[in-house]
Amino acid sequence: MNKAVKFSILDLSPVPQGADVKTALDRSLALAQHGESLGFERFWMAEHHGMAGIASAATSVALAHVGSGTKTIRIGAGGIMLPNHAPMVIAEQFGTLEALFPGRVDLGLGRAPGSDQRVAQAMRRNLNTDPNQFPRDVLELQALLEGDEALGIQATPGAGSKIPLYILGSSLFGAQLAAALGLPYAFASHFAPQALDEALAIYRRDFKPSAQLSEPYAMCGFNIFAADTDDEAEHLATSMMQSFVALRTGNPGKLPPPVEGYRESLPPQAQSMLAQIMQGSAVGAPDAVLSSVRAFLDRTQANELIVCGSIFDQTAREKSYGLAAEVRDLIAA
Repeated sequence: MNKAVKFSILDLSPVPQGADVKTALDRSLALAQHGESLGFERFWMAEHHGMAGIASAATSVALAHVGSGTKTIRIGAGGIMLPNHAPMVIAEQFGTLEALFPGRVDLGLGRAPGSDQRVAQAMRRNLNTDPNQFPRDVLELQALLEGDEALGIQATPGAGSKIPLYILGSSLFGAQLAAALGLPYAFASHFAPQALDEALAIYRRDFKPSAQLSEPYAMCGFNIFAADTDDEAEHLATSMMQSFVALRTGNPGKLPPPVEGYRESLPPQAQSMLAQIMQGSAVGAPDAVLSSVRAFLDRTQANELIVCGSIFDQTAREKSYGLAAEVRDLIAA
């Protein structure tokens, strides 16, 4: 196991039932400030669209809110869904963030729409895109951020910022692309863990060093729901479980409050689906979380865990990340 493993935060800026988008974004800022005080490496927000329960659709704008209220923690996208955007626009947006918060900005890139087909159509106008366009768009964005004169255009701001790029994925495609381009790879094991082991193996086997990165660097998404007791942690986790079930059954909404005995109340098929999704998760008191995280790190040899945990109550959410930081320190020691 890599003893120097870093811990970071992935935040979807969940909108709790009974609250609004401003509340969600202010809670995200408070979580980033808390994470900064606890020594988390970075705070990433994710691009999703057309979902009442997620406030980070305009990801670069949400990151500006977080960046303005923090000082040292890295901020970035985990990720920007590049097929939704022209590379020039993203170069300008993240070049602006880098100008505002120098040396603190990351840019993770994914190729999923972050929405359903109807919402994707509303954003892109045309879904008849070449499936090979994503790698070309990544290279174009990379060239724009480097200020490559061969392009004949300059992103202002953006050119010369050399913001570090990360490839995100939940399948083998992202692993192959990250390896070919010599970029860090972040796997979405917090909600789609099925291909995790094979993807990491391919990434490490095929990695080609680049100007940004000399050897493979793997991040893994991981849910942590930590509390004083196992029962309390399981209770907190039911908010996210309800969200997963609602999403998979075509009925997404705001983050619901926790429900006692929720998992046991589900039919076997839904329980099985949750068990599969929650493979990349630790739910429990600190000792149980420590054991789960150690096992996951032993299995994956990840360089970094990016921790997710959609918890309804903000105080409980911040406490969970505090306990996660204690687990990180125990592992490092």
